Amino acid sequence: DTFCLRPGAISTGETGDTACDHYHRWREDVALMHALGLGAYRFSISWPRVLPSGIGAPNEKGIAFYDRLIDELLAKGIRPFVTLYHWDLPQALQENGGWASRAIVDDFAAYA
Repeated sequence: DTFCLRPGAISTGETGDTACDHYHRWREDVALMHALGLGAYRFSISWPRVLPSGIGAPNEKGIAFYDRLIDELLAKGIRPFVTLYHWDLPQALQENGGWASRAIVDDFAAYA
């Protein structure tokens, strides 16, 4: 999040770099969901994680993360509900006009 990294943008200096760390704790998270008896899990696929520049070659590690997560959810009987976009536009696309740019239509179609 480039906004949070700008000095003075956040009064406490905090960033969202780690947050709940689901990327590293997904196995534990799915185990907790299973223990709670959840039947479904809604999550977002991070566009910057799978296509860091917004377009072009995918990040194989990002794709593998979601592949493992979905496989584990299904193995535990938890139905995945995927959101393709939840306010995490790749910075390069934001710098190119973001959602105000007509080019974003083709960019999102390629991502989806």
